[in-house]
Amino acid sequence: MINVSGYLAEEKLQIARRYLLPKQLQEHGLKADELEITDEALAEIVDRYTHESGVRGLEKQIAKIARVTAKKIALGQEFPRVIEPSHLREYLGLPTSFHDDVKGNEGAGVVTGLAWTEMGGEILFVESQVSEGKGNLSMTGNLGDVMKESAQIAWQYIKAHPELAGTTTAEFMKKDIHVHVPEGAVPKDGPSAGITLVSSMVSALRGQAPKQGYAMTGEMTLRGRVLPVGGIKEKILAAKRAGVHTIIISEENKKDVEDIKEIYIKGLTFVYVKTIADVIAAIF
Repeated sequence: MINVSGYLAEEKLQIARRYLLPKQLQEHGLKADELEITDEALAEIVDRYTHESGVRGLEKQIAKIARVTAKKIALGQEFPRVIEPSHLREYLGLPTSFHDDVKGNEGAGVVTGLAWTEMGGEILFVESQVSEGKGNLSMTGNLGDVMKESAQIAWQYIKAHPELAGTTTAEFMKKDIHVHVPEGAVPKDGPSAGITLVSSMVSALRGQAPKQGYAMTGEMTLRGRVLPVGGIKEKILAAKRAGVHTIIISEENKKDVEDIKEIYIKGLTFVYVKTIADVIAAIF
């Protein structure tokens, strides 16, 4: 089996411009000067009206615009020859896909992570809350076994290194930690949220919010090493879309960032880390 990653938003835009739009114009009997869709409108369709790794849904939305235009021409009605983002609601209805934004998620215990899905990169928020208890860890958010193990590793690491959270082992064992990853209907798994989980717990224990505009991805070991993860290009694009300006990743992922075209990483700052201590130092 050969796994092929999905198209990036920029690639979808070029496919739509060069192939999908001309095809739909021909199939609906339209001339090039009767229907044109701006790049901004195509980007809006990709981002707000489709949620897929390929372009099948994108082609259906373009076909819908072409059908409405052909109908208006047949009925002798007025119609815009150039489709702008402001026209999409009339042609396609309300948006069906929404992406998270880092704004409005400030507060102690909330850390932004980066995830890879078959639909591309996404950001996810890991939330931790501390209460009086007996040193127990609980988790919610439809987490898979590997992600639960990552949370257990993060919890155990803080227990062994309580100074990171500004506490002692004795104090730590008098508190319960609850970890939640929102959107419980969506299954989440994999080890790449390791450093996000430990950062969220440390933030909650400290009662201190992390720096804003930061996101991270990386697996952690029980010794506190940060390991590289995959899907870096997709995660970076998701971070830019969400308004992130600084990304924390493993030093071993530096080669993956260097392979990405400059246009995709423009405006982003990368912090390369080796250990959990490096991560904590970067976000506080």
